[in-house]
Amino acid sequence: MDFRIEKDTMGEVNVQANKYWRAQTERSLNNFAIGIEKMPIEVIYAFAEVKRAASVIHKRLGKLEENKADAIIKVCDEITTGRLDEHFPLAVWQTGSGTQTNMNVNEVISYRATELLEEDGEFIHPNDDVNMGQSSNDTFPTAMHIAAVLQIHHKLVPAIKQIKQTLQEKQSKFDMVIKIGRTHLQDATPLSVGQEISGWVHMLEKSEQMLHTTVDYIRDLAIGGTAVGTGINTVPNFGELVVEEITKRTGQKFRSSENKFHALTSHDDIVTVHGALKGLAADLMKIANDVRWSASGPRSGIGEQLIPANEPGSSIMPGKVNPTQCEAVTMVAAQVMGNDATIGFAASQGNFQLNVFKPVIIYNLLQSIRLLTDAIVSFDEKCLQGLELNKDKIDENLHRSLMLVTALNPYIGYEKAAKIAKHAYDHKISLKESAITLNILTEKEFDRYVNPDEMIEPK
Repeated sequence: MDFRIEKDTMGEVNVQANKYWRAQTERSLNNFAIGIEKMPIEVIYAFAEVKRAASVIHKRLGKLEENKADAIIKVCDEITTGRLDEHFPLAVWQTGSGTQTNMNVNEVISYRATELLEEDGEFIHPNDDVNMGQSSNDTFPTAMHIAAVLQIHHKLVPAIKQIKQTLQEKQSKFDMVIKIGRTHLQDATPLSVGQEISGWVHMLEKSEQMLHTTVDYIRDLAIGGTAVGTGINTVPNFGELVVEEITKRTGQKFRSSENKFHALTSHDDIVTVHGALKGLAADLMKIANDVRWSASGPRSGIGEQLIPANEPGSSIMPGKVNPTQCEAVTMVAAQVMGNDATIGFAASQGNFQLNVFKPVIIYNLLQSIRLLTDAIVSFDEKCLQGLELNKDKIDENLHRSLMLVTALNPYIGYEKAAKIAKHAYDHKISLKESAITLNILTEKEFDRYVNPDEMIEPK
């Protein structure tokens, strides 16, 4: 393997000749051989947007030579299109400010931009040119917010809309299928399958609303605060100018944080956003559990819903179909809830002018967004779109339920109705037979009062 020598303020290091990073990235690789979790590429792409915007502004202000700025901008565009992914190898488990990742980005841009300017004999310095007017302490939280907003907007929100549309179609399709309700895992009063699914739809609508509300907090960017929030080594309004450029480039509205001291040391805004993700995970857990309970069986369970048979369910039991998509969703929900605990604790660890748990915060946030997005799409396409009903089983369970007796309360009172239900249960007979045997109602009266179709709305 061929190597070249790179230098930094601490001396010389060997770097693979075909890699674009320089000394500080190599030192991080050597010093933080921890785990297999790498800095999410979405953070790198967001960093490229920051570096690009900063160079545009410095060029406009005459702080950075035009040819240098143009080279930096070109490399940033290469990064965001994925052409240079292999040059960003660093672990999540590094310095808590994300300094090594900031320098990894600076160094790759520096090396590649210098390569582009080889004929001019120009050298693009990773600190003086690429990192001009910036610090890891303000660029990393800025990249965190940009990455999260873009992933939520481009990936998660469309996934929620997709699954919501599927459920709305199922709600309409099954609107008049009456089933027995269940509370406490016990029989309750009837409702329609459409009504049940409408609850799922509204959960997703509320989650979508909460996500849109909370994501607004992370549209505030820390850029311009530099080391401790004072903006040392920047020009006046640098943060505002860079944010305007980022907004124009991404098509997403961002704002310069009104208090950079807060932006560097607090991540309460990400805690809030992830709270909405946890709420979404909780709703998905509930929906997936409802589906797998309702599809349980097929002969010895509830068996009211029919789920697609995507793969053999057992290595030993032939013909078994398991609710695997439901299980995947619920595992994702559990992971997201764990991520929420990590983010909450990490965000509580701001000391003085800086929080130094940034990499683990953004890693968990982006993982939650990615997992929820993928799980929602998979659950929708591989399960919910093919969901059907076993109407015979639904009808059987409905008419065997003792809780239909609830309809008698307005006519004979709670205590007589309870007596009918208890007698029917003890003697293993129907409610109608019990009412007649006890001389509380005639068959005609019972049929008039107990009609499941009329029990799904106020009367």
